[in-house]
Formats: sequence, C-alpha cells, structure tokens
Amino acid sequence: MDSSALILFLLLTLLAEIIGTIGGFGSSVFFVPFAALFFDFHTVLGITAVFHLSSNLSKIYLFRKGLNKKLILQIGIPSVIFVIFGGFLSRYIQSQILEIALGLFLIGLSLLFLIQDKLVIQPRLKETLLGGAISGFSAGLIGTGGAIRGLTMAAFNLEKSVFVATSASIDMMIDLSRTFVYYDNGFITKDILIYIPYLFIIGFIGSWLGQKLLEKIPQERFKKIALILIFLIGIFSLYQNLN
Repeated sequence: MDSSALILFLLLTLLAEIIGTIGGFGSSVFFVPFAALFFDFHTVLGITAVFHLSSNLSKIYLFRKGLNKKLILQIGIPSVIFVIFGGFLSRYIQSQILEIALGLFLIGLSLLFLIQDKLVIQPRLKETLLGGAISGFSAGLIGTGGAIRGLTMAAFNLEKSVFVATSASIDMMIDLSRTFVYYDNGFITKDILIYIPYLFIIGFIGSWLGQKLLEKIPQERFKKIALILIFLIGIFSLYQNLN
C-alpha cells in the first residue's frame, strides 16, 4: 500500500471508530466495508479482529462506569459460542448473499423501531440470548455483528454509557475468540502486522473523540441516532453488494 492509500485507509478507520463509538455498536460495521476497498475479504476479517481489540479496550476504559455485568454474560456467552461457528464457516461460504440479507434485515428492523418509537423490548433472557447468538454468528461469518447487537440493545432502551460500555465488553469477548479462529484459517498474516501500531493508536483516539461527541448528545436522541446509523449501514451494505 502506497503512502496516499495508507493515509486514506487510516482516515477512514478513524471515521469508522468515531461513528461506531457514537452509535454504540462498534466500528466494524463501517470498518469492514472501508477496509474492503484496500484488502481482500479474508484479510479484512483478520485485520478487523485485530483492530477491534484496541478499539474495545479503549471504550471499556472510557465508559467503564456503565458496565452491565448481567447483559455482558447473557449476550456475551452466546456471542462467543456462535462467533466460533461463524468463523469456521467463513472459509467455506460465499459472503455476498449473507451481506445482502444482513443489509435487508438491518433496514427493516431499524425502520420498525424508528416508526414505532415507543416500542421497547425488555432485556429478558430469551431476547438477550437470541440477540447475542445472531450477532456473534454474523461477526464470525462476515466480520461484523455489532449492528445486530446494537439493534438488540437499542430496543432495550439502555442509557448511553451502559449501551457503549456493555457493547464494547461483549465485542471484546467476540474478538478474542474469532482472532484465534481467523489465525487458524490463515486470515491473520505477517502482511497486516505492520498496521497494528497505527490501528491501536486510532482505536484510542477515535473512541476518545466519540466519547466527547456522545457527551453532547441528549439521552432521548441517542436511541434514534443509533437506529439511523444502523439503517444507513444496511443501505451501504446493500449498495456495496448489489453494484
């Protein structure tokens, strides 16, 4: 990668991290399509897992007062189990159809909660286990499950610091699991190791900038912003895979 391409890649990575922090669902939903402009799909999976380790460590530190241990366990455990399944399947299944389906799913459900703005799902065990399983499987298979987890948690109408800190903790569990799977798949190679120092710095700076912006957003607007971002992610995913 030449210097101009590297600068563009790092700027897009910073943008993905800031938006992912504000939305509360992590940077991978934007980072994966951005990184796909520079790397092949399997390399994108590997570099996403590595980048997310620094990204989520930063958010856990910055938003640590909002951690909800109950949700971390109820969403995180099925996420870890199913990210391993998705990660193993990622070497065999063509991703385009899955990404189109994911885009349609995100568009449909985000519109539902935007239109029915009083609709709130209680964070009962069945709902948290299902949301965790689907988001984990999606993360392992196509590199991003944060939007599904974000949609699940947005439906619970959580306070914004609880939303971000808890989502980042769950994401950390997912990333640690899929990093080993992707390494075994051969997706994490020596070629991407040179980007790790840049990604760790950007992970912290982007999370910090996202936190400062999030402090200025009233709680009542937070859920709507998260849902609008998820809707845009769905549109972007469809556009990228249908063109």
